[in-house]
Amino acid sequence: MIVVPVLTLVFGVDIRYAVAASLISIIATSSGAAASFLKDHLTNVRLAILLEVGTVFGAMSGFLLSTTLKSSSLFLCFGGFLLFSAVMMFRQKKDSRAETNHPWSEKLGLHSKFPEKGEWIHYKIANVPFGLISMYVAGVFSAILGIGSGIFKIMAMDGAMKVPMKVSSATSNFMIGVTASASAGAYFLRGDIKPEIASPVAIGIIVGAWIGAKVMPKMNAASIRKVFIVVMVIVSIQMIMKGLQG
Repeated sequence: MIVVPVLTLVFGVDIRYAVAASLISIIATSSGAAASFLKDHLTNVRLAILLEVGTVFGAMSGFLLSTTLKSSSLFLCFGGFLLFSAVMMFRQKKDSRAETNHPWSEKLGLHSKFPEKGEWIHYKIANVPFGLISMYVAGVFSAILGIGSGIFKIMAMDGAMKVPMKVSSATSNFMIGVTASASAGAYFLRGDIKPEIASPVAIGIIVGAWIGAKVMPKMNAASIRKVFIVVMVIVSIQMIMKGLQG
């Protein structure tokens, strides 16, 4: 949400190169955070591997679609996505649990457990086919816009598949790196990944994430959320205006 607008609006980088650089940064950050979530037993690896089938095919489709889109269309899509994300951040998400397993979940052993307050909480998985379709759409957006599309993954797992929020967040983080890798590979073959752009971005993201992890516990989460929503709305308007200008 930050890398592409900054590279395009501030530094004047072509949006296709900015998207490719953003995908590289997603791989870097996902790899570091995913290890921590796996250690805490929050990531459902079986579920992630199944859903990645949908996201990888979506990423391939998104890359093919991106070759036919004009830069102005990409700006409009990204601006719309930022507005959608800002609206979704206003929603208060309640932790939902499935009462029964979907037949696919039962056969593939997707249901699992996670630790909470010293206890193991068991959960079931619902609506697996719908989850796969949603992941395909998330993969398309990831390839076109250079995002991890984590918000779509979490919405599908939390809302439709009834996966607990902690598990859906951790599993989504595990998945975005794989999705970005599929998209980045295609952009690399097309020659859109420029080392002089992607390398500084990846290094900066890793350093910033490390600093953020240290500072975050001392900051008020509600205040950060409000500021971030305002920033997203402002940037989305700028991206849409740039798209309308052609």
